[in-house]
Amino acid sequence: MMKIEKIKNRTIMFTHQLPTWNLNLQLIMGDQYNYIIDTGLGSLSIAPIMEYIKNNKKPIIVINTHYHWDHIWGNRSLQNCLIISHTLCKELIELNWEEMIQKNKKYLKGEAELCLPNLTFEKEIYFPEDKIRIMHTPGHTMDSISVLDAVDKVLHVGDNVGDTLDEIIPNIDCSKKEYMNTLLMYKEMDFDTCVSGHNVILEKQVIDKILNLL
Repeated sequence: MMKIEKIKNRTIMFTHQLPTWNLNLQLIMGDQYNYIIDTGLGSLSIAPIMEYIKNNKKPIIVINTHYHWDHIWGNRSLQNCLIISHTLCKELIELNWEEMIQKNKKYLKGEAELCLPNLTFEKEIYFPEDKIRIMHTPGHTMDSISVLDAVDKVLHVGDNVGDTLDEIIPNIDCSKKEYMNTLLMYKEMDFDTCVSGHNVILEKQVIDKILNLL
């Protein structure tokens, strides 16, 4: 089941509601581009987003927040688009693809074929025409990136926030210091709404909550 919710003027959330967990994919309808953040569980994950923008002719930019399977399996459906990730993300997708498919194929929705990001970066990419900032923010994984929409004041943190309100601290694959530096970086940003890969929509205060728990 998928829930579609407009959360800000140009921000739409597509949530796969699975029996024991949710998965969020975000669409930002910019002036110049449509940005799709994460591609989910396969071709059928992306289909509702493509249906939503079928009459919108703006080019699509895809952003993979990190290499984990539930965030990249729909890439092939968007292979003709710009697909952005951290440099390490591309390497980790290629390295782990077969194992991720074998271990998690019961979650596959539609088809998934290996499709690597075609634009990678180390620190940050900025799209001034839409005021979209994409930056390296290690935490849940070393390749994690976050996306700041400065117009809607929405920050997508990937899986750098835990999956549920009860488990707000994520599993982290870097040092605690690196993760805290990422959280402190978030605190300096101008946003009021925090979106993540699995949790409900949160307010900026969640960053302080995680820091206090750490």
